[in-house]
Amino acid sequence: MFAEYVETALGVDDFDNEAWQRCRPVTIAHQWSGEPSPVERHAEARICWSDEALHVRFVGNQHEPLVVSGEPQTDRKTLGLWDRDVCEIFIAPDVDEPSRYFEFEAAPTGEWVDLGIVLTAEGRHTDWDYFSGMTVATRLSPGEVTIAMSIPWSASIPKPDNGGRWLVNLFRCVGPEAPERYLAWRPTKTPEPNFHVPEAFGSLQFSPR
Repeated sequence: MFAEYVETALGVDDFDNEAWQRCRPVTIAHQWSGEPSPVERHAEARICWSDEALHVRFVGNQHEPLVVSGEPQTDRKTLGLWDRDVCEIFIAPDVDEPSRYFEFEAAPTGEWVDLGIVLTAEGRHTDWDYFSGMTVATRLSPGEVTIAMSIPWSASIPKPDNGGRWLVNLFRCVGPEAPERYLAWRPTKTPEPNFHVPEAFGSLQFSPR
């Protein structure tokens, strides 16, 4: 996957900026297991970067009732968001340390969550208080949902070098059925739905300025 450089930071709700057309899309089209998912649940993701932030946009087919909170809270992170409709990106900025990564999620309601993760031989350790400063915007239209994230550069998510490379995976949770609702760009192929598999992460190559 490639992240195109853009000279001007995109507003998180600038869904139709022409810069997105210069970004190469990838499709989230399989269940976590590797089985194909119905096209009605597919999503497309595009990534670009500016001097201010990482910009991610998901556009998903939406042909079934949304599974969302009736009382969304968007002024703070929403733990448990992964149990409803959501798009996610997992980011490992250090390719030599893929077991240390960051989880970013956003729902069609504008709810969000950001987490720091470290996998060790003893299990998964989660920094529930991690704060990235991410912002989120969403748009619903007939048959489609658009979810965008802007993740500012920081000590944990540093601005990449020209031509730098990270490890990432992209996910979508959609619909009421489990486990078929768990989709992945790079399927993790675990016995039960599980996105926390750094071995399955793909490459994110940053274009130079």
